[in-house]
Amino acid sequence: TSGARPRWMLTTVLLPERSTTAALVEDIFQQLHQACEGLGITLAGGHTEVAWGLERPIVVGVLLGEVAHDRLLCTADARVGDQILLVKAIPIEGTAIIARERREELLQRGFSADMLTRASDAIYDPGISVVEVAGVAAEHPGVHAMHDPTEGGVATGLHELAHAARAGVRFYRERVPLLPEGEALCRAYGLDPMGVIASGALLVAAAPEHAPALIQRYENRGIPCVHIADLVPAEQGCTMEMEQGNLPLPRYDSDEITRLF
Repeated sequence: TSGARPRWMLTTVLLPERSTTAALVEDIFQQLHQACEGLGITLAGGHTEVAWGLERPIVVGVLLGEVAHDRLLCTADARVGDQILLVKAIPIEGTAIIARERREELLQRGFSADMLTRASDAIYDPGISVVEVAGVAAEHPGVHAMHDPTEGGVATGLHELAHAARAGVRFYRERVPLLPEGEALCRAYGLDPMGVIASGALLVAAAPEHAPALIQRYENRGIPCVHIADLVPAEQGCTMEMEQGNLPLPRYDSDEITRLF
């Protein structure tokens, strides 16, 4: 989201003392290599150890990339008047987490196995990587900033973007594209999709004269992209425009999905 192309990855792999096997280690590193190869990244090194007191493996990654100095994008560079575009839909990662962690319960509640499989596979399709979609925006004129909404969902991501830019935001909630499976799962548990972990989506702040062409550029690639908000002067605050009028834009410092766990 800073406009860089990822090139090298370092990983610290911590393994549980009592359950680590050679097969487990080989499986973890095979997955790391496959993910890196798919994006042209070199797994350059790091540290691996068996650690006392762990119940499950922990992998911590540091990713390095390159970008020309004049193409570096910072969240703080978004500016008043920018249109905020949402690329892909929400909540991609949240949909997969709920379906995977609550599958048996959801089957008992009447959700079909096919629907839950689609929801579980959301981490692959549409996917939680933003590398491709961020690369499209990085090449487009008039793009001032990018931000990936993760914990706290798209609502909190908009707060974070506005805060970094020292601006306010006007959010058009009804425009936001929702994954059908994610919408259904959120409804089942009474969760606000705007506050559910949204990894896989991308927020792009673009000058209004360049935003329509960027939307079209995504559509030409078969990637959904919608104008969902505008950056406004800070004194206007962060608001959410809905059919019943303007409301304060909620902020989810504790992700909605934590209510299930």
